[in-house]
Amino acid sequence: MTTAPPRRRDGRALALRRDDPRASSASASTSRSLPHDAKRTAPSVSVRRAEPVPSPVFDTYWRFAAERQAIYHRRVAGRRGPWTDDAILSRYKFTNAYRAADRVSQFLIAHVVYAPAYDAFDTVLRTLAFKLFNKVETWRLLEGSLGQIDVRSFDVERFDRVLSAALRGGATIYSAAYIMPSGPASIRQPRKHRMHLGLLDRLIHDGTIRRLLASGSMRELYNTLVSLPGLGPFLAYQFATDLNYGAHFSFSEMEFVMPGPGARDGLRKCFLSLGDYTEADAIRWVADRQDQEFRSRGLEFQSLWGRPLQLIDCQNLFCEVDKYARVAHPDAIGYSGRTQIKQRFAPRSSVPTPWFPPKWGLNARIAGVDYSLSAEHRTLAAEVQALRLGIE
Repeated sequence: MTTAPPRRRDGRALALRRDDPRASSASASTSRSLPHDAKRTAPSVSVRRAEPVPSPVFDTYWRFAAERQAIYHRRVAGRRGPWTDDAILSRYKFTNAYRAADRVSQFLIAHVVYAPAYDAFDTVLRTLAFKLFNKVETWRLLEGSLGQIDVRSFDVERFDRVLSAALRGGATIYSAAYIMPSGPASIRQPRKHRMHLGLLDRLIHDGTIRRLLASGSMRELYNTLVSLPGLGPFLAYQFATDLNYGAHFSFSEMEFVMPGPGARDGLRKCFLSLGDYTEADAIRWVADRQDQEFRSRGLEFQSLWGRPLQLIDCQNLFCEVDKYARVAHPDAIGYSGRTQIKQRFAPRSSVPTPWFPPKWGLNARIAGVDYSLSAEHRTLAAEVQALRLGIE
């Protein structure tokens, strides 16, 4: 009996590799149905996927990326504002084109992931403890009140006392960057931070941190994280990216991508159709085309000292362009239906000295800065000591 060639969901036949055992029977069946001359001349058939169809917002995506990155370089260079003529970028808050360049990521990399005297096990715990709250002020409060944060010093009750006192005093302990869910009923507690502290305690004792450290790929790292209660696909992908900043992991940020809700809104606005691509495929399609897309528009993109946009950066840019389009393209509607940008831009006094994971090889390329981090570490140590002594 002849085996029919496999088919896609839309009914079209899939092209087979020559070494696929199904290929011989499929080609034999096709050959018997062709005229004699066609048997010798018919070319092999392959299915080409229909590419995404851009909308007018897609042009804005590239112009936004170029100008947002130009603003970053102007500020790093110490230029005084205003840093752009773009009225929307001047008025509203947007993250950097590169995720690792944002203020919170920079603090995480320099003071949490690459803080001296912590081993791999401690670094994973510290990274996840920071990311569950994702707020620099919360981390400084914990370190200032409890001292070093590592596996041996971690204690749910001690951490809870500090965070509960902060909440009673009116502090906000979670970042507004993304919503942290309250978790499934199996681990839910009256106070969300208690649930997250309990999750960290569980990771220490049930072997999860060791499984994370044994990951052989970014996807495997993500799969372990997404299996944890309270972490959905988007948060698991974000946390995998943060862990991968560390010296104990060496996965490419081009391995895979997981679109978040904001990026999905941005994709819907940037494309009239995704063709035969998934949302993740479309983000990769964009990342692969970045040079020609900038060049075709006459845009000079100032990369991150030679590092091209990675999948995580292109994903984040879709999220930011979704927000930008609410003003620039009010007729473009995303899944969420949001029409306003909430956060206004309020410039800080200065941009921290850029410093990235040493394995990226960028720090030596950044001219005119001190790459050692010693000055920043001394400043942070002084702040922590002041907090311990109760001195403002």
